[in-house]
Amino acid sequence: MTLHVEKVGHGPAPMVLLHGWAMHGGVLAPLVEALEAHCTMYVVDLPGHGYSRDCGLPLEPRACAAAIAKITPPAIWLGWSLGGIVALTAALEMPRQVRGLAMLCATPKFVRDAGWPFGADGKLVHQLATDLETDYHATIERFLALEAMGSADPRAELRHLRALVFARGEPDLRVLQEGIRILEATDRRAALPDLSAPSAWISGRRDRLVPPQAMAWSAGQCGGSYDDIQQAGHAPFFGHAHAVAQALQPLLASTNAMSLI
Repeated sequence: MTLHVEKVGHGPAPMVLLHGWAMHGGVLAPLVEALEAHCTMYVVDLPGHGYSRDCGLPLEPRACAAAIAKITPPAIWLGWSLGGIVALTAALEMPRQVRGLAMLCATPKFVRDAGWPFGADGKLVHQLATDLETDYHATIERFLALEAMGSADPRAELRHLRALVFARGEPDLRVLQEGIRILEATDRRAALPDLSAPSAWISGRRDRLVPPQAMAWSAGQCGGSYDDIQQAGHAPFFGHAHAVAQALQPLLASTNAMSLI
């Protein structure tokens, strides 16, 4: 079984969309709708998630990026949360495949430490990994609550996430564990100055998982644009999809101009 990729939209700019941990491409539907006139989108279910649950590929970012690149054209890659690590990996290591990079509430280093104050609590992430072994559903529920925290209406957003998370079946426990390890271990900060593709970094002002400061710092390291969606949390495409689409317009314009050169 291969990766599930849904082609949507009819706009001139090709775009690959990558979802976050424990989710699937369907959660990005509001953003897909907002971009369908501007982009032809390739909405991916990452390995072990959604309709790619049984594809057998590891969630490891390089493996994911290579598999996606084989079945999609050169494009802008947009990654939300964990999906941003895959998109950033592709942009750094396959520059001919990635015409532009959009990081949506995604960071080159997820976990906070003494040299990186703009991350999530490492103990919290480690506890999620431990809890997966004993209470799979409760762990996903806990992470959904963290994603919804800080949004303008966290209860409504949590209900929405709950309704969507298993809409394409349960994600594979193996890749959920892989995903937590990726969040714990990944650090691509030093590579940001080497990023050749134009980039857009878009944060939710109320995000409690990926602080806006992390996004602003990262944009500065690679000369990318930075936008902050003021009323949004970790999932700004819920309720703010058009604001996210607007923030992407300069990146779309620059990559369209590059394709004509």
